[in-house]
Amino acid sequence: MENRIRVLRKEKGISQEDLAKRCGVSRQTVNAIENNKYDPTLSLAFRLAGELGVTVDELFRPPEG
Repeated sequence: MENRIRVLRKEKGISQEDLAKRCGVSRQTVNAIENNKYDPTLSLAFRLAGELGVTVDELFRPPEG
């Protein structure tokens, strides 16, 4: 599953640390999700999407191809 977290986070000027605090997880968790090394729980996906002002569908997409 590909995600747009890094792009959206940078557009909004939010650090990994800030996003992590807002979502109740560690910075390492946000980093792992951004690098497609960890799939978030559904509730975390909704928190991330909410903090970034998008829907879960806009945040996570299946790989193209």
